[in-house]
Amino acid sequence: MKKCYIGVMSGTSMDGVDVVICPVGADGIELAASLEYPFENSLKEEILAVIGGTASLSKMGEIDHRLGHLFADAVLALIAKYDLDTERIEAIGLHGQTLWHAPDSKMPFTMQLGDPNIVTTRTGIKVVADFRRKDMALGGQGAPFAPAFHHFLFHNLAQRCAIVNIGGMANITLIGDQLTGYDTGPGNVLIDGWVNKHKSLPYDKDGQWAASGTIDRSLLERLLDDLYFKKSAPKSTGREYFNSGWLESKLQPFSHLDPQDIQATISELTVRSIADEVMKFEPELLLVCGGGVRNSFLMERLQRCLPSVEVASTDAYGVSSDNIEAMAFAWLAYKRLHKESVELKTVTGADTNGILGGIYA
Repeated sequence: MKKCYIGVMSGTSMDGVDVVICPVGADGIELAASLEYPFENSLKEEILAVIGGTASLSKMGEIDHRLGHLFADAVLALIAKYDLDTERIEAIGLHGQTLWHAPDSKMPFTMQLGDPNIVTTRTGIKVVADFRRKDMALGGQGAPFAPAFHHFLFHNLAQRCAIVNIGGMANITLIGDQLTGYDTGPGNVLIDGWVNKHKSLPYDKDGQWAASGTIDRSLLERLLDDLYFKKSAPKSTGREYFNSGWLESKLQPFSHLDPQDIQATISELTVRSIADEVMKFEPELLLVCGGGVRNSFLMERLQRCLPSVEVASTDAYGVSSDNIEAMAFAWLAYKRLHKESVELKTVTGADTNGILGGIYA
């Protein structure tokens, strides 16, 4: 019988904490149950304020503590909802909340907060956390990690396949003779931020507001001209780069545009920055996961930009598009407890594959 692992993931968008429980073995992983736990608005605002400005050591410590309790609450809610036997749960794979990711700085680092000591103390289950810094210590970008899990799930597909996760940021996995993957750029982060600013909505449901606007080609080309899109892999990014300040700097010559036209254009930025990378690989199939799958406008535009590629949700291939990232960290916890290295060096640029994550018992 496969042992069960819990995966916990809160992404760049901070729209909720995804928690899953999965039986995991060398030959596969299953999704037994899942829960989306609400992310506290006050905590999200504090985190965004830290990312957008400066922070004291005391504020960082408070956020780390509050996130630890938030993740513990989310795990306990999953256990209570499904009346899970904690004796059968081997470990919790905890990604933590990314506050800053700087792989290309003079002193490279990545910061995920959410005290795993609080999570293991409150749940009574060992926790595996702090996955990314080992990869950085080995010379890698520390992201993205999804390609290793995508390869585990989909390497046996007959079609030449690419996988794209559209969360706050978007990343691509190319499954071929050599596993390749990297962040393509912004996913939902700019789209969500712009609709929140002008409509006070958390996201653009089905891309309806974007669909009501007109794509401005001059603005789109200015956005796509950013150095990040020209940079070769390995590469990774986050909210510390693609944020409201970045967008406002690009919008300065375009004050005449209506907000819905800007929404249409930044949605097209997400689509084009993904599609341009997909076409370098020329796959037969593109599988999409993450919150972007729910944006029908984005999905329609992706298919239109990739007429020779079948664009489908991972749901159509038996893997929950909503829960795939949390499942990845259940799998990574399994890998750590079995002392198995994660094959990421061709993705992140690390010198070697490493055994990733620290164990908190």
